[in-house]
Amino acid sequence: MENKIDWISVALYAFILIFGWFNIYAACYDDAHTAVFDLATNHGKQLMWIGVAAIVALLITHIDPHIFSSTAYLIYAGVIGLLILTLFIGTATNGGLSWIKIGSFKFQSSEFAKFATALALAKYMSALDLDYSQLRTKIIAWTIILIPAGIILLQHDAGSALVFGSFLLPLYREGMSAKILITGLIAAVLFVLALLINKFILVGVLAAIGLFYLFVWLNKRTRTHYVWVTVAFLACTAFIFSVDLVFDKVLEPHQRDRIYVLLGKTDDTSDTGYNVHQSKIAIGSGGLFGKGFLNGTITKADFVPEQETDFIFCTVGEEWGFIGSLVLIAAYISLLLRIIRLAERQYSKFSRFYGYSVASILFLHFLINIGMVLGLLPVIGIPLPFFSYGGSSLLAFTILLFIFLRQDQERTTPI
Repeated sequence: MENKIDWISVALYAFILIFGWFNIYAACYDDAHTAVFDLATNHGKQLMWIGVAAIVALLITHIDPHIFSSTAYLIYAGVIGLLILTLFIGTATNGGLSWIKIGSFKFQSSEFAKFATALALAKYMSALDLDYSQLRTKIIAWTIILIPAGIILLQHDAGSALVFGSFLLPLYREGMSAKILITGLIAAVLFVLALLINKFILVGVLAAIGLFYLFVWLNKRTRTHYVWVTVAFLACTAFIFSVDLVFDKVLEPHQRDRIYVLLGKTDDTSDTGYNVHQSKIAIGSGGLFGKGFLNGTITKADFVPEQETDFIFCTVGEEWGFIGSLVLIAAYISLLLRIIRLAERQYSKFSRFYGYSVASILFLHFLINIGMVLGLLPVIGIPLPFFSYGGSSLLAFTILLFIFLRQDQERTTPI
């Protein structure tokens, strides 16, 4: 028997969506454009996209959920083809080549790659005879993730490519070794340290840690211990000295500058660090309760570029204050916890893995977007899900979420 759709998730989705539109309206508002449905403005276009997203969500809830599993690889292949096509006919925007333009309409293909990859990976990881411990399984799973991420990197969109790291969490839930997560964390720390301090000093510190582990920490040493410590030391050393190459060749100049500002290597509040500087001023000026809807002075004066897209959260901070910001964060956390709870009650491996993928993708977007607006993370240009202005991201996130909610409606039936 088919279950009802999870209305708690739908309500949280709708609240974030509507609250987001009000803040987009505030960010775009001026005396010349006060009409709510004005397609000449971003808030008017967003209202149109909200209507489209609502129709798409309704359609998904009436589709046979088995279709998503049976066509997962086909959807994935189609989106990969679209990503490749973008490399040849894409339109450059903000340094990235990730948009396809057809007349006055344009969309970002990388946004749709997220749910397509989640479907393909869920399909593969739910195979009945799959052995998670086999090297072949790991290689295929990571290939499914790295193909779209690699193509998106070629589009010079490192921010969107980074989001594909979110699939670590669902893989870990399904049996991936925690050593991979720890290795990833160590690599991130070494990357930052290699940018901050002399590389030879950093290698010397690692050598000291290795010697301490071998001759002080361990009571009994075997040949295996010596081999693993040596291999780990050489791997870390090679990684440290390759950081500059990756930093210079993979990241765009403006992205490198933003990381330097975040790490304190440069202090530039008039150019590279301008957005974050003004964003923090706007958020701080809101105080506890905010200045009120449409009363944000920094918002009205357009001091923060991209305020209706990547920096939309500073509008919340200025006009709705700490309380409004807390309400929005609570709504996101509630939605994420709800998705995880729904994922855990799935009978199907496909649905469970896909649910965890949805939660992980939304969480990484939420964490990075708010972190960069507050100056805690580098500005890499990814939207706040369901909240930022943008038809491509809103439609892609809606599809991502409602495919899972449709799966949950038939959780008693293996898919």
